[in-house]
Amino acid sequence: MNTYANLPAPSPEQGLNRYLQEIRKFPLLEPEEEYMLAKRWVDHQDTEAAHRMVTSHLRLAAKIAMGYRGYGLPQAEVISEANVGLMQAVKRFDPEKGFRLATYAMWWIRASIQEYILRSWSLVKLGTTSAQKKLFFNLRKAKARIGALEEGDMTPEHVERIAHDLNVSEDEVIAMNRRLSGGDASLNATVGSDGDTATQWQDWLEDEDADQAEAYAEKDELESRREMLAEAMDVLNDREKDILVQRRLQDQPVTLEDLSGVYDVSRERIRQIEVRAFEKLQKRMKELAREKGMLTPV
Repeated sequence: MNTYANLPAPSPEQGLNRYLQEIRKFPLLEPEEEYMLAKRWVDHQDTEAAHRMVTSHLRLAAKIAMGYRGYGLPQAEVISEANVGLMQAVKRFDPEKGFRLATYAMWWIRASIQEYILRSWSLVKLGTTSAQKKLFFNLRKAKARIGALEEGDMTPEHVERIAHDLNVSEDEVIAMNRRLSGGDASLNATVGSDGDTATQWQDWLEDEDADQAEAYAEKDELESRREMLAEAMDVLNDREKDILVQRRLQDQPVTLEDLSGVYDVSRERIRQIEVRAFEKLQKRMKELAREKGMLTPV
């Protein structure tokens, strides 16, 4: 996709404030418009359509990137990585699945940012376990939930609870807390250097009164969609459900060959069941989405 070169890019020289002002100029997309642009990209590889989808979601990428403060990395680079994830999401987005691009893109944006942080932090090596990565990215939130916001070492009770919640050892919690304690940025530090118009980090903290850019991106997302997916799965029989989960809902999909051995049928038969199950699930998801007002019929 040759759209990245034409995007506004954050840089220390430009100042983040100016970049944030620039990306607010791009209009948000209505559901029907987003669907038609996505179809133009999927069917015709229309780069203009892809560019419009990317630019309309730059505010979402910046908003998510601002949530990764305190890792000692240039915020402009974090936003740039968020934009890379956004582009990957647009490239792979399927408008026929019944979801808004924003919901799908959030996963790609966060993954891109986290990979960048993991590459950049010397304390997290390639051999780090998934549990340690979870600790790395969730320790601050875990501390906030139990009120352990003070600097320095936590109480043994706090350490024990976080270790249990995140499924890591108490020693790992203590070590990670000490490594991260010195890297938090002040929430009163300014973003950019635009004088009276400069904003502070705390201005980007999420609150209950979301602005328009955040509202359309996060409305009825994640939790309600997970519930909807679970409800839609009821249209499948046990074999269809198992094959679909194994093939499409896991990080490492099971091969057709392996499943053919489990069910004692041919690989082609497994593929047919997978396709049929996905079509049934897709149809039910769209029905539920329309019932819940989460999808405008096109």
